[in-house]
Amino acid sequence: MRAVVVADVHANLEAFESVLDDAKARGAIDALWSLGDLVGYGPDPERCVELLQSYTYEAIVGNHDLAAVGVIGIEDFNPYAAAAATWTSANLSAVAKVWMMSLPQIVVLESGFTLTHGSLVDPVWEYLVLSDNAAEHLARQSTPYGLVGHTHIPHVFYDARLDAMSTDVVDGAELALDDLRFVANPGSVGQPRDGDPRAAYAIVDTDASVVSFHRVAYDFSTTQEKMRASGLPVFLSDRLTRGR
Repeated sequence: MRAVVVADVHANLEAFESVLDDAKARGAIDALWSLGDLVGYGPDPERCVELLQSYTYEAIVGNHDLAAVGVIGIEDFNPYAAAAATWTSANLSAVAKVWMMSLPQIVVLESGFTLTHGSLVDPVWEYLVLSDNAAEHLARQSTPYGLVGHTHIPHVFYDARLDAMSTDVVDGAELALDDLRFVANPGSVGQPRDGDPRAAYAIVDTDASVVSFHRVAYDFSTTQEKMRASGLPVFLSDRLTRGR
């Protein structure tokens, strides 16, 4: 089974399509796993929802998804994110909103993976950036492997029992599915923040017992033009060039 893992697509259709095209070139896609924040920031929320739904999928809800459908408020968002959430809400169909409100915060799969957006301590809001936080997450993780989003940075924390060993993930890296428990972040499809503007994603291949991490260039200038034409904050479109 080969599952393409995406996180933080953020309504960036050009990045999302480029990721799926790249994944298809590497082999068949049996499933698509989305780790939350499918919408927010970007100009194509409805089309990104439709694209995800065109595959066999597992999907987690993220904080921007919840804000776009009014489940959580935007008072804790920065002004750019709040403006984008308001715009997204006005540009999502009622059908898409109902679907998004039905999404779980945590999914545990028979393949041995737990999926969530932030962490198992706080699925909506916590950023897994520190070893101490990752250790708390791993203590709650009932499966050998976990996948999260939210930070927009590719990363993996290995379970070292009393702590969590941390390492960054580079393009082309492979993570063996063996006895070492971990929680990994594939990075962001639509809003990378590690200084690399290329879309980030991962592939879980249970037959080969490996998770591979990938980056793919996409036409972010088209996304930027759409964002400017839609009246979304210029800051959000400009940062696509920098990957920050």
